[in-house]
Amino acid sequence: MMRDIKETFLEVVQAVLPLTLAISLIMLVFIGSNIGNLISFLAGAILVTFGMTFFLVGVKLSMLPIGEAIGADLPKHNSLAFIVVVVFLFSFLTTIAEPNVRVLINMVDLAFQGDINSNVLIISIAFGVGFLMVISIFRIIYGTPIKYLFFISYFIILALSFFVPGEYLGISFDSGSVTTGPMIVPVVMALGIGVASVLQDKSEIDGFGLVGFATIGPILSIMLMGALSS
Repeated sequence: MMRDIKETFLEVVQAVLPLTLAISLIMLVFIGSNIGNLISFLAGAILVTFGMTFFLVGVKLSMLPIGEAIGADLPKHNSLAFIVVVVFLFSFLTTIAEPNVRVLINMVDLAFQGDINSNVLIISIAFGVGFLMVISIFRIIYGTPIKYLFFISYFIILALSFFVPGEYLGISFDSGSVTTGPMIVPVVMALGIGVASVLQDKSEIDGFGLVGFATIGPILSIMLMGALSS
């Protein structure tokens, strides 16, 4: 475990340090911030480094193994209904726990002053991920080429874009982006690879593509929410 913490800490430092140095330089040279603001920023960067380290270690030690174990166990029950319920609930709850989704919700609240119900928004995003994850698992089970699913999904998105208010259109695409965060990605990938690894005539490679496909779900759900609200 200590080795995992050390390796993850070094990875986080490599990611955070260049950005911290660049922002510190901008604050001192171009903005002319005082020392107090700089110290506050550096203290925050240190907290972010340690916070991300422990968060990612937790994901590696718990979420990845659990997702893969659940994915590998689901086909053994020989029940499509059971697979649908478990995959949907697992994806739905993971999306609600995703930090990036919470950031988006806070920004929407700030911009729209509460005009868009944040609870409805987060449930719509989570429902979209869960629904598309169910379709993704069916794709693995039945061997449907993922390129067809992408084509159909983006065709629907293109068609809906003509009927969705502008504010919802922007939120919908951002909602798809935030579902590629550090909580959802490992869970979705592990779940798909776990399912593909135990099915006959399937390769673990069939478990890839789920993240990109699952992010379409929130786009569609928020677009539908906007179209209905208008």
